[in-house]
Order: sequence, then C-alpha cells, then structure tokens
Amino acid sequence: MSATKADPNNSESFDVIIVGAGISGINCAYRLMKQQPDASFVILDGRDSIGGVWDQFRYPGVRSDSQIYTYGLAWHRWPFTKPIAQGSEIMEYLHDAVSKYHIDDHVRFQHKVSRVDWSSQRQEWGVTADGQGQHRRYLARWIIIGTGYVDYESPLAPDIPGLDKFKGRIVHPQLWPQNFYYAGQRLALIGSGATAVSLLPAIAKEAGHVTMIQRSPTYVAARPCQDDDTLTWLPLAIPMWFGTVSPGPRQRKLPANVPVDPHFTPRYDPWRQRLCLDPNGAFYQAFHRPNVRLITGDIDTVTEHGIRMRSGETVESDVIVTATGHRMVLGGSIEIQVDGKQRAWGGRFAWNGCMLDGVPNMMFMLGYTNNSWTVGADNTAMYLVRLMSYMKRQGAMSVVPRVPEAVAAHGTRSIWQLESTYVREAERRLPVCGNTGPWKPKNRPPIDWLYARWGNITADLDFSM
Repeated sequence: MSATKADPNNSESFDVIIVGAGISGINCAYRLMKQQPDASFVILDGRDSIGGVWDQFRYPGVRSDSQIYTYGLAWHRWPFTKPIAQGSEIMEYLHDAVSKYHIDDHVRFQHKVSRVDWSSQRQEWGVTADGQGQHRRYLARWIIIGTGYVDYESPLAPDIPGLDKFKGRIVHPQLWPQNFYYAGQRLALIGSGATAVSLLPAIAKEAGHVTMIQRSPTYVAARPCQDDDTLTWLPLAIPMWFGTVSPGPRQRKLPANVPVDPHFTPRYDPWRQRLCLDPNGAFYQAFHRPNVRLITGDIDTVTEHGIRMRSGETVESDVIVTATGHRMVLGGSIEIQVDGKQRAWGGRFAWNGCMLDGVPNMMFMLGYTNNSWTVGADNTAMYLVRLMSYMKRQGAMSVVPRVPEAVAAHGTRSIWQLESTYVREAERRLPVCGNTGPWKPKNRPPIDWLYARWGNITADLDFSM
C-alpha cells in the first residue's frame, strides 16, 4: 500500500478515504488499522464532531433502539451497565473509542464530500470536499461511504394537511432546538415509530399535556432494562441474532382507558416495519399519566391552534412535534461519476449489500432492519480488508461488481426490507438486490457474519491489474 503523498496538483492521496465519522466510519477505520496497517486512510466528515446521527439527534429521550451488546463495537468494551443506551452515553462511548485507538488523528471535520469521480486510466478516485468556504481535492484507491441512511439536512416532510396554518411552534425531532423550553405547554406528538416511542415518556415529564397522534399502530415490545455488569466485558458486536425481541402482550401495561384495539393492533405483520423496543415499559407507563392522551386515526387538517381529526376530535396545541420519519438517502447525496458518466444509486444492483454494480473500488455501509446497524457495517468492513489483501496478493488495482444477465432477468428485491413511510418515499433512490448469489439481500445475520469473514469474496467481481 502507498503512503500518504501529494500529487502535482496538491491533491493529497490515500489508499482509503472513509466518508463519515459515525459508528460505521469509526469501525471501518479500526479494521483498517488492525488488518491493513500499511494502508493510509483519512475520514472526512462534514460536521464538527464524530458520532453521525448520535451527534445530530438530541431530542429528549434519544436512545438506542436495540440492545447495546449488538449495537456497540466488538473491539471496545461498553462501560455502562444497562443494555439500552442513552444518546449521551453512546457519544461518550464513541469519543472514548476514537481517543483510545487514536482514530481521531485520522479525522478531518467540516469536510463535506460533494463528489467522487473514478478514473479507469489512473485507477483511482478523485474526491471533492467542501468546507470552510473552500474546495479541497483528494485522491484515493478506495472510497468507503459511511454516511448512514438519514438525510441530515432535510427531514422527511410530513404530509399533514394544513400544517402551514399552525400559529404555534413546529418541531421535528431530528432538528430539535437547543434549550427548547416546553414545560407546561400542550404538545401534539405525531408519529408511532421508534422516535415517538422514545420521545413520549421523556417529554411527558415536563409538558403540561401531550397528545400522541398515530395514523396506525406499531409493534412495541416492552423489555426489562436492568443493570447488568456482564455488559462491561461482553464482546459487544457479536451478532446476537438469537436474542431478537418479538411483540408481547400489552394489556397488563395499559390503563383501562387505552384499549389494545385500536391503539395497539397494527395492520401489518411483525418486521414489515421495525419493531420498537420499550425499556422497562416506560412508553406504556406514560399512558397512566393524567397529562398523556393517545389518538389513533387520520388527521383531517391542522388549524391555527391545533389539530382536527377526521373523527371530529380536536387537539388544542402549543407545539406540534412531527416524529413522522426521516428522509432516507444513501451516500449522503454525493455525486458519483465513473469515467465522466454519472452513476445513480437508484435501481443499481448491490453486491453483498455493500458494493454497486459497475462502480469500482467503492463500498457503502448498511445495517440491518432486523438486527443492529453495527453488525451489518462491520461485515462490510471485513469485506473491505479481505478484498484489499486479496488484491495485494494478485497485484490488482481495482475491482468492480458485474451483475450477471441471469441475475438481472430474475427480478429485483428491496435492499431495505421494511414498509415504513420513509422507506416507500425513498424506494426509487435506493439500490436493489437480486434473488441469487451475492446479489441477495443481507437479512440473515449469522450467515452474513460468517460469510463476510470466510466466504467467497470474488464471485461476480472483475479485477483489473
């Protein structure tokens, strides 16, 4: 592997450029340091801190939605003793990890990557990053996209009639205002997913009144969240697929005035949308509070001072919180060009859930819908270091996936196998999967984990010397 250097045009060159300093990028950096120690790399991030979504999301009650022994990093011990982690604890943990292993030495903040362009002639990527009013140019053999799937700048715009008429304050959890004072106010919380389930117990403690409005119910599994000292030594990101939670009985956790039907009888099968975890039943317990109400139904319109349901029921509000989902985007809206031709994400086949058909030397990090994000991202990091070792032995400079005609002819499947609103809205922008071989969706954590470490990594790949 080559050392860091500068070309005649003053473009720094690396073996690997990682885009994003969240969990995916941090984990990939560690794998490179330990398993490709001769490879030069840098992490470019458009923000001014590590953490990705955990630095972005600062709404009350923000926490992990999966147990930390699958969400944490396999190589860094989790220091706290509860299996569900608060956002602040995750940030503390990540800062400790990058400091301990000196990963922070490789991070460059306020470097928002806007474009990457591959040259087959030079067998390398050109990377354009914008920051502090300047354009910076880098070169790399490999590009790793570790930006997650959330559009940081533009949350999903909720399709709520009359929202622009509201005279009060409208807040999206993704852009929660700093020092937002809502004590004693009337809040209407619109949504039923993981964000709403986390938010409700937290804001109910200070708000004058909270009405949660959901169009359709979600599966919410209440599970104990007790101190457990074993978590401080457990190897964290082992794929604990056998511990996946499932929906359980809800009747005993709800007050008499909140019936299971219709409020907690989803219209879909479990895992069609992501199941929400409720530590110690805090979400269900919130409905026992006199200042919390639940409405299930369709919104007719937002008025100047609240919300009118199609049932005729009204919700007077000072604040509307739109926990209606994120805008899903892969690659952080980075423009991709290969030999001067643009390569769109939408509709392009994904090889092993981490490389795009026809795009050389580029990987993207994607987690699971039925397990934690970190397990899937770590699998991709293992594909990377294994491919780099193989290519070094073979003398290859680049590798590109090529989807066989037979695979393409047998139809496609969604790469993100949920039916949530934010997924349907993003479908046309996402890559697709096939039905056979390395083009199948990655939805079997134990098999994927084994395959990423010892399986065939050359199937349907073309190598160039």
